[in-house]
Amino acid sequence: MNELQIENLSKIYANGTKALNNVSLKITNGMFGLLGANGAGKSSLMRTIATLQEPSEGAITFNNLDIINKPDHIRKHLGYLPQQFGVYPKVSAEKMLNHIAVLKGVINDKDRKEQVDALLHQTNLYQHRKKDVHSYSGGMKQRFGIAQALLANPKLVIVDEPTAGLDPEERNRFLNLLSEIGENVIVILSTHIVEDVYGLCSKMAILDKGEIVKEGNPLELVASLENQIWTKTISKTEIEKHVNSYNVISTKLISGKTQLRVLSETKPSEGFESAKPNLEDVYFTSTVK
Repeated sequence: MNELQIENLSKIYANGTKALNNVSLKITNGMFGLLGANGAGKSSLMRTIATLQEPSEGAITFNNLDIINKPDHIRKHLGYLPQQFGVYPKVSAEKMLNHIAVLKGVINDKDRKEQVDALLHQTNLYQHRKKDVHSYSGGMKQRFGIAQALLANPKLVIVDEPTAGLDPEERNRFLNLLSEIGENVIVILSTHIVEDVYGLCSKMAILDKGEIVKEGNPLELVASLENQIWTKTISKTEIEKHVNSYNVISTKLISGKTQLRVLSETKPSEGFESAKPNLEDVYFTSTVK
């Protein structure tokens, strides 16, 4: 069992921006979802775990080894797909994966070929292996990105906003690929897309303004709001009055009218109907408006 322990982690950049504030998490094997809006601090946390930057305060250990003072402890066990994933022009996927495998220490020619071929098949890119990676579609590039992240059998895999910009078909294909990676490694999925976390992760945390504001099992977090979510459809002119009167957690425009979702232990008033809670409700009730 692998274990990533993050304790009281803070990061303040040179311009004074406090990206992380006293973050503590314990993450073990399986899919872990880190959910937060753009600017919440997700990429700062991922980059710090990946030892691409040092924290201002706090500690990170991987399998009880300090990775801040000795980053090599985790680098040889790490697969990382950053939010912005660049590719070399005019290099085929096969050649690129071979090159990265050598950099990751897979020196034996036979072992390297077996790994590269297996990952090209796993990511459904084998038939496109001779094509230049820069010519790939967005979804194919993301699948290539996960292939390079899985080289050398990492124990910790970090993927940062992996489905942003993908069409629904490519998004499903990529998420299915992530779920196949297995339970023998830690996979951290950092995203602002609620459905990605709910469908894949057995554990999650919500990051808001650099702080962990909620943590747990997605199903249990949703169940904790049972019988507390109420909906009502109103006209646009009534929004302000309802926001002032009730604990409105979200609004959605449906057929020209606004659907409110309200948090309340009892029925707010006539016209409201009880609604089944979802992970989006958990997110909106946890984050600062």
